[in-house]
Amino acid sequence: MGRRAFLAVVGLGGLGLALGSRIARPLEAVLPGQGWRIYAINPPWPHFDPATWRLEVTGAVEHPLSLTWDEFQALPNHRQTTTFHCVTGWTVDDVRWQGPTLQTLWDAAKPTKQAKFANFVSYERPYVDTLTMEQTTLPNVILAHSMDDAPLSRAHGGPVRLVIPQMYGYKNVKWLRRIELVPTLEPGFWEQNGYDVDAWVGRSNGY
Repeated sequence: MGRRAFLAVVGLGGLGLALGSRIARPLEAVLPGQGWRIYAINPPWPHFDPATWRLEVTGAVEHPLSLTWDEFQALPNHRQTTTFHCVTGWTVDDVRWQGPTLQTLWDAAKPTKQAKFANFVSYERPYVDTLTMEQTTLPNVILAHSMDDAPLSRAHGGPVRLVIPQMYGYKNVKWLRRIELVPTLEPGFWEQNGYDVDAWVGRSNGY
């Protein structure tokens, strides 16, 4: 294990101790190679069953959505190659993602004027994170179902995760199950534990 990887694991262990009872189980770091480290707040990782999986869009919309796996896969795809940044200090370059833009979902769900923020709810409970509606339409913000020309793996948040390259990884919600459009900010899991609401790479969380 390299020095940076070791420090990241030690840091997560310390963070888990600091949070104490606010996390039901210890944080887990897996080092699968290729520069990635996979963190979970409530292991084991969620399982994917294509027969029962749904992606919901609820809240301040005219047309709530509950997409099956086949319906989600049929949405128009956007392909991009971007860099992934973790707030603990590591980076993975040239990650190839594929999936629909959030604007594709908004076109179908029709957000109302009350929709000011989007809550991204994970199958890994109680993980939630937020973006403003303006942030959801930034370039290269997508719901990825593929990474590096393969279906998104369970370790990387499969079958679907949020990808927002402009922000640190804790905003890139894995194992996505629901998007709630709401009128007021509801701080996400890590924001409730001291992280910045706007996680801009290089301009937040002390960087």
